[in-house]
Amino acid sequence: MPFASLTLLAAFALTEPTCTSTLTALEVHFKPETESRLSELACQSGRATDDLMEDAMAGYLAEVAEVREMLHGRYHDIKSGRVKPIDGEAFLVRLRLRPSP
Repeated sequence: MPFASLTLLAAFALTEPTCTSTLTALEVHFKPETESRLSELACQSGRATDDLMEDAMAGYLAEVAEVREMLHGRYHDIKSGRVKPIDGEAFLVRLRLRPSP
């Protein structure tokens, strides 16, 4: 199922590309249940499966970029001293001692 261009993927790259290449088509293999659900959604919505996959990947890549940006900001907060890290084990102990809601 062809979708996604290198341009779209480069906009959300996690690292800087070291070389330039062109991605013209990509074939994705799904479990039969997933493919069936995708086909059903395409029929119900009147949209092509390629378009649905393009939208899904664009949304996923945008979300990954957003999370990466948030984590990058948190890292700088800790590194600059604006935020102090907490001990993970101590946090888990306190969490276990909390009364249940």
